[in-house]
Amino acid sequence: MSSGSVFGKVCSFVVDVRAELDRVSWPSRKEVIITTIVVFVIALISAIFFALVDTAWYKIIHSMIGK
Repeated sequence: MSSGSVFGKVCSFVVDVRAELDRVSWPSRKEVIITTIVVFVIALISAIFFALVDTAWYKIIHSMIGK
């Protein structure tokens, strides 16, 4: 395989990628902000839930062990 054909394939790949990116429907700034806030809220709720479950298990196990 000659280097010219590799260069041609790379150029073709880059052209195809740019064409594909033109077809992508990008979210609006408002959508990005809203979904980011939703992710942070869900992460916070999950962290609080798992902290409570962890604390409950800790107390249950330590009461059974007697420490």
